[in-house]
Amino acid sequence: MQDRVEAIYRAESRRVFATLVRLLGDFDAAEEALHEAFRAALEQWPKEGVPQNPRAWLVSAGRFKAIDAIRREARFDALPEDHEETLAAEEPAESEEIEDDRLRLIFTCCHPALAPDAQVALTLREVCGLTTEEIARAFLTPAPTLAQRIVRAKGKIRDARIPYEVPGAGELPGRLDAVLRVLYLVFNEGYAASSGDSLTRADLSGEAIRVARLLVALLPEPEALGVLALMLLQDSRRPARADAAGDLVTLEEQDRSLWDRGLITEGVAMVERALASRRFGPYALQAAIAAVHAEAPSAAATDWPQIVGLYDALLAMEPSPVVELNRAVAVAMRDGPEAGLALIEPLLKQLNGYHLAYAARADLYRRLGRATEARASYEKALGLARLEPEKRFLKRRLAELSI
Repeated sequence: MQDRVEAIYRAESRRVFATLVRLLGDFDAAEEALHEAFRAALEQWPKEGVPQNPRAWLVSAGRFKAIDAIRREARFDALPEDHEETLAAEEPAESEEIEDDRLRLIFTCCHPALAPDAQVALTLREVCGLTTEEIARAFLTPAPTLAQRIVRAKGKIRDARIPYEVPGAGELPGRLDAVLRVLYLVFNEGYAASSGDSLTRADLSGEAIRVARLLVALLPEPEALGVLALMLLQDSRRPARADAAGDLVTLEEQDRSLWDRGLITEGVAMVERALASRRFGPYALQAAIAAVHAEAPSAAATDWPQIVGLYDALLAMEPSPVVELNRAVAVAMRDGPEAGLALIEPLLKQLNGYHLAYAARADLYRRLGRATEARASYEKALGLARLEPEKRFLKRRLAELSI
């Protein structure tokens, strides 16, 4: 039974938590109620059996545990007289329509009153359920610093009485950028984990896609479509990105028959819809680049001139050294390794701590047969890499240079 409860915890805990936040109006109270509900499940379900709707049972159990806490603790005396009755009277909905509780929660976590780094940390902690330590590792931040950031963000929400709701139609577009940025960061941590033993975390990327779908249903703006399309197109390649041993497989070497054609078709349609609006932004352009890759029957048949052109448009809209690096790799595929190297070298001062910049340079040196320079760049990339499959890949490349 404990295994069953643990499986339900993994699948349902963040949904239950989001609803409890709505009902209780407080992050910490909801977290405590969540744990009390699962503690009750461990005690009761072995005797009574798992209920037909575990999520609804857990929400109700957590809500009643919170009511009991209100009755017990004198510090709640200052609450409005009808607060307990309100909690007792409100029945949690079995399913939300578009205004899903987790969608409400993410808009709260991404409120403009919070600093951008706090928005990301709070979303990963409260919407996705990562531990403070996991978030700290992912973003190279000391865990105590990260914990204080989350505590301050919760305090800000409480003290500023930030409402737990999806903004109204007039306010929603202005709030969208922060939500899209955070959603894509969550997806990326699942699609290409920044550290650890596994290349991907399907639970994180899957959650980001699920919330992005809700967001598009609520607000089908071009950039919301672009974010979702980008996620779908990238996620379509997941089955081919690692081999049976969990080792990284490059885009060029992937078995494209493993790509999910359903996700590609859906993603391409969304890209076309976003671009047709003529109000698209950086996410839609990145999705368009992913679509060109997804539609190519082989690596050799990729339309590199089109990809370079899309990167040109992306750079004009949102300049960044990482976009310049990606464009340089595309130029190398279009015009040859020497052309790519000439563009990468000036970027290394800005990207000195970015292992993929050195890995890209190493690969171009390798293609040119310049083993000494390739080895130095691979070693630099290896020293910066934090993900075990990437480290193994770089070691394999180094070993191949010695043959």
